[in-house]
Amino acid sequence: MELRNQCKIIRTAELAAAQEKLNELEKQEEETLKTNSPASLLQRIQEAMNKLEEESENLHQQLLDRDIDFGAFVKKYKKLRNPYHSKALTHLAAISSTRQVPT
Repeated sequence: MELRNQCKIIRTAELAAAQEKLNELEKQEEETLKTNSPASLLQRIQEAMNKLEEESENLHQQLLDRDIDFGAFVKKYKKLRNPYHSKALTHLAAISSTRQVPT
């Protein structure tokens, strides 16, 4: 009988530890799903686009203020706009793919 009680205590302790680990993993899963949800990913793409747009505008202003020569402007502007347009296309494709097709 004593051995049976000891086994029961051990199983109960192991179950409690496993349940705690399961709860931690479920919480991690929830956080991961939240930060990587389609809406969250779209928002991050939009924020990256906005940042690139702002940098492009600042560079354009430098050109207008004659703080940068035209050759350097073109090189830097191209480096900013290529990823901007890539992100814009990704954003557009993601939005288009998430829209429901009317039946």
